[in-house]
Amino acid sequence: MKVKAVYINKPGEIETRWVDYPEKKDNEVLIKVDAAGICGSDIGAFRGTNPLVTYPRIIGHEVTGIVIKQGNGMPANIKEGDRVIVDPYIYCGHCYPCSVGRTNCCENLKVIGVHIDGAMQEVVAHPAHLIHKIPDDVATEMAPLAEPLTIALHALHRAKLTAGEHIAIIGAGAIGLMAALSALRYGATPILIDIVDERLQYAKSLGVPYVINPSNTQVVEAIKDITQGTMAQVVVEASGANSAIRETLDLASFAGRIAFTGWPKQETSLPTNLITFKELDLRGSRTSAGEFEEALQMLSTLNINPADVVSKVVNIDDVPDAVKELDQYPERYLKINVTFH
Repeated sequence: MKVKAVYINKPGEIETRWVDYPEKKDNEVLIKVDAAGICGSDIGAFRGTNPLVTYPRIIGHEVTGIVIKQGNGMPANIKEGDRVIVDPYIYCGHCYPCSVGRTNCCENLKVIGVHIDGAMQEVVAHPAHLIHKIPDDVATEMAPLAEPLTIALHALHRAKLTAGEHIAIIGAGAIGLMAALSALRYGATPILIDIVDERLQYAKSLGVPYVINPSNTQVVEAIKDITQGTMAQVVVEASGANSAIRETLDLASFAGRIAFTGWPKQETSLPTNLITFKELDLRGSRTSAGEFEEALQMLSTLNINPADVVSKVVNIDDVPDAVKELDQYPERYLKINVTFH
């Protein structure tokens, strides 16, 4: 018996193909996949720019579906027939980070679709304890958005954002936009920075109060004006550009906090005297740990309206073309999701 999967043979070669029906271990569930999201890491796998990806590889880690066979360790509130989203970060549970609840930093972390085969296939086996129930009022084709939303929320949590603060967010892609919209729900004031004007204007239409395009505006001066000289108490870097990583130190207030979510391709030189002078807190923000329930609740209550972030929905047979289009024209879409109907 075979199921259809989205398969990258090697960089630049992507196709849907038939693969063996998954065999479930005792501590796994079987999930009939009904929707998925195409992530930047999938594009990186296609391009061959993600050094963690080995080939050939089934992609996909933003994945939802219906439990068709239960397994040991399944959450008590989930039963066969329930809609679930997979937590794609498979941790060992034994190393130091795992022992302190920082499972996203596991020394032996395996991310599906990156280190091991992903879940963009019609039926998938997944660790039973790493699934979360989807609220009834979250539409199937929108539910995969909860996974990237956890990454945006994790950045806000790492930076300890509180109500009343200004937060500068560099990068207005899906993660940056959701970080800005979430910051609004936290009672903070987001300032979104990007060089793509269409993204900024769209963010403004969704209620983001301040947007800055570095192509035509001096960012430091603009933030100084917005914050009446204080600068941003929190800065989230969600672009991965080296110049943007360096600029976070200038945008942050004295005693400010910075969360680095973007993945740069090379190391960045930082003036440590400025870190000491401002007594800045610099924190990495890698994937997520414990944010799924909050993300699903935000989508359920429309605190984050998934329709605002998902630009297009395709079916599984269209994924190769969608990945190629995102590779060539990343500015066209915030997010493309996939249905398996």
